Amino acid sequence: MATPFPSSPWVQADQPQPQLSDLELAQALASRLAIKSEQWHQLNRNRRLRAQEQLAAALVFLLKDQPEEALLRVEQAAGWLNRTLTAPPCPSHGHPQASPGEP
Repeated sequence: MATPFPSSPWVQADQPQPQLSDLELAQALASRLAIKSEQWHQLNRNRRLRAQEQLAAALVFLLKDQPEEALLRVEQAAGWLNRTLTAPPCPSHGHPQASPGEP
């Protein structure tokens, strides 16, 4: 049986492949590509990274048989790439919050 992507540069036939399910591999990738909280302010507006993060999440949802959730993530990734989506300001750095009782 032929491999699905024989000429693919990321498939190394001579290296042992871990015995993880497709879902486990996708979850590991999504975890690896997620922006960590300590890097959030530095990277949250990086369009390439945000698209990668969303596409990895989409793959996880697709493998979990949740196509609607996967499609939402794909659309968000497209928004990051085509510049129709922007990051909202950080709640802790946005407009000052009004005190209780103030309009």
